[in-house]
Amino acid sequence: MNAESSPAPWGSAFRVAASQKWRRQSAAMGGDVTRAIVQFAAAQPGMEVLDLACGTGEPAISLASETGPRGRVAGIDINTELLEVARGRAQQRALDNIVFQQADAHDLPFPDHSFDLVTSRFGVMFFDDIARAFREAYRVLRPGGRIALLAWGPFEQPYFVSTIAVVLRHVPGPMLQPGAPNMFRFAQPGSLTAALQSAGFARVEERTVTVPWTWPGTPEEAWEYFREITAPFRRLLAGIPEDKSEQVNREVVDAIRRYYDGKKVNFTAEVVLASAHK
Repeated sequence: MNAESSPAPWGSAFRVAASQKWRRQSAAMGGDVTRAIVQFAAAQPGMEVLDLACGTGEPAISLASETGPRGRVAGIDINTELLEVARGRAQQRALDNIVFQQADAHDLPFPDHSFDLVTSRFGVMFFDDIARAFREAYRVLRPGGRIALLAWGPFEQPYFVSTIAVVLRHVPGPMLQPGAPNMFRFAQPGSLTAALQSAGFARVEERTVTVPWTWPGTPEEAWEYFREITAPFRRLLAGIPEDKSEQVNREVVDAIRRYYDGKKVNFTAEVVLASAHK
């Protein structure tokens, strides 16, 4: 089961509902990560850009502002309901140089040499067949075109240590089910570089950076959001014994509270940025 070849849990109603419920907070929390990949991608006016697994619209929407009216951005995702959210956000910004459509990164519905730039934020870790997806990205890029990606770094960072690490103390078994999407697939330095090179890309650049990952609310809200929006850990969370639920919630909130300043939870996110050329 994965983000690009199976509709659930990625396409489940719970993710759409949670995306709408926490829309403002989620946008604020992910703002610095979005800015990081937009800056790294360095889209220029007039460019044609493809954003893979765009979800509710970022960074496609931000990239549309960078490319300007002479440019074009296409955002694809397998979840049509998330794409509806993305379209609404683009309309609110009066962007007419962006389109969203349902598509699979493993089988892109675009001709060869269609784009100057391909991007993905928090998407590539979940592709079922990364070699095939990267070959497709390579195919639709023009000669000299560039791919720019952002993936999660290691598990050992505040957002996960204060949530899932606490849960694991009470729920036996693996963090992720065998064959399940792995958020940390490219946490090992050089692993994303190797995947890009295997697909034919050249001039690969990879770096790990730490950016703010700030929740604009209380620790209780941050934990509620995590439980409602997460897909990779949904089975693990469902396995919390009923008689331990209150204790787990209390311990997680206490762990998150260490990052709380009275107004917001000041997590950081360690992420991997990688780019390469065709």
